[in-house]
Amino acid sequence: MEKLIQELEKQIKIMDEATCHQYHLSNEVLDNLYSVYPFNKFEYIISHLIGTRTITLEQYYDIRNQYLERNKYLYLFEMTAPRTFGETWAQHHLNEVVPELHHPSKDYDANYSGQYDFWYNGIRIEVKASRAVERKSGEPLIIKALSSDSKKGFDMNFQQIKPDCCDVFVWIAVWRDVIRYWVLSSNEVKNNRYYSTGQHRGNVGEGQLWIKETNIDEFQKYEVGVRDILDKIIEKSKQQ
Repeated sequence: MEKLIQELEKQIKIMDEATCHQYHLSNEVLDNLYSVYPFNKFEYIISHLIGTRTITLEQYYDIRNQYLERNKYLYLFEMTAPRTFGETWAQHHLNEVVPELHHPSKDYDANYSGQYDFWYNGIRIEVKASRAVERKSGEPLIIKALSSDSKKGFDMNFQQIKPDCCDVFVWIAVWRDVIRYWVLSSNEVKNNRYYSTGQHRGNVGEGQLWIKETNIDEFQKYEVGVRDILDKIIEKSKQQ
């Protein structure tokens, strides 16, 4: 979003100089512009830029395509229900990229009662997902979503972690422009210095872990490419 705003501000300045400020696109006017979806200030700006021939239709397509490329996963920040994102989407996404994983049942594990998300050759796998959002912001989730190259402080919280209920964790981290994957053994999670127990009172053995700009580099050793997730799951299961 920051890059889009910078590009539009540059074009507004060009338009203002060419039209002697005939069109009023000041921040004050735009901030007070009455908007009803899908008509908003961005539509208002772009229509003026095209109408005054400040930008061509081809330039508009370039701006649009570049924005889409930078925000290919922004739609995931529109999911406001934690379970919809953290469970429904995350599990479906992982099973798409690693189709070898099986949904668990008592046919695979006689002791299974919903403790983990996937099963692979005796390996119990739990999936957790989180999104990078600007820490000091009271804006809606989709507005405070961050790109991977942002310099702003961010929060990414992996919740309801139960290391005793699985062998391997797959963590899915989402930014506006990229998805990253971390694979950890349950022992690596349990013994991580950022793992804190007692997320919910009375839930013994459950905790959470916060990843921020100050500690994310420490998790680089757990990161894998999407094609290597299954091999890493197998490797990590042997460390238990």
